[in-house]
Amino acid sequence: MPRTAHRLHESKGYRYIDEGPVGGTPPLVLLHGMLGNLSNWSVTVDMFSAQGYRVLVPLLPVYELPLKETSVSGLVAYVHGFLETFELAPVVLAGNSLGGHVALLYTLSYPEAVSALVLSGSSGIYEAEIGTSTMRRRDRAFIRDRAAVTFYDKAHVTEDLIDEVYEIVNDRGSALRLIRMARSTQQETLTDDLARVKAPTLLVWGRDDAITPPDVAEQFKDRMPNADLRFIDQCGHAPMIEHPAAFNAFMLDFLRRIIGTPAPTPSDAS
Repeated sequence: MPRTAHRLHESKGYRYIDEGPVGGTPPLVLLHGMLGNLSNWSVTVDMFSAQGYRVLVPLLPVYELPLKETSVSGLVAYVHGFLETFELAPVVLAGNSLGGHVALLYTLSYPEAVSALVLSGSSGIYEAEIGTSTMRRRDRAFIRDRAAVTFYDKAHVTEDLIDEVYEIVNDRGSALRLIRMARSTQQETLTDDLARVKAPTLLVWGRDDAITPPDVAEQFKDRMPNADLRFIDQCGHAPMIEHPAAFNAFMLDFLRRIIGTPAPTPSDAS
């Protein structure tokens, strides 16, 4: 599926994608993971903006926060600032991996600001150790093997992806923040708090997720009072990248049931 080159907005100290009409249903705010970026959500942005939803993807400053603020809670504060600055709440929050963890903690902190949640491969209960603290930073084969854990289909482990990860782990400041953020996801677990998440929640999980395995998804479902779980076969930790059509179909059905369908814009109705 071809992907649109989305405009990167830079305003009031934030960098983000903003597509689709303003108004109507609550906007969708998509949060990427620790080694992710805005492009992870490209197909989802295209599809939902075409359906009439406003879709925003903030670039999370995983490697730019002050070292003492580099944590899941630090990213929650950043997302809160983003939503407050642009007066976006209430929103639908969707997060993958670390982004899911941020979405959950944000929802616990500001429940009135979240209409619904979509979580995929979320941390917050537990995740497999991927060895960030002992990564052989100059070894591209090692980096390739670590990146490959993310996907069922190893074709997604491209040279461009390896270059991105190589650059991160070989920059001292970025590497330190990567380690601190990974430790934070292990320390800021939410297992005992999930019963307090009242927002309708859709869990979309890869059946072959090796980082947050299917039993993690089952625990989320069992502990959250208003959660539905959908699995995608032959899929790893990032369903919106490996199987965007299936991921988007589950999410669209969920949103239509929970927040409705955006009213047609004047151009649509003409």
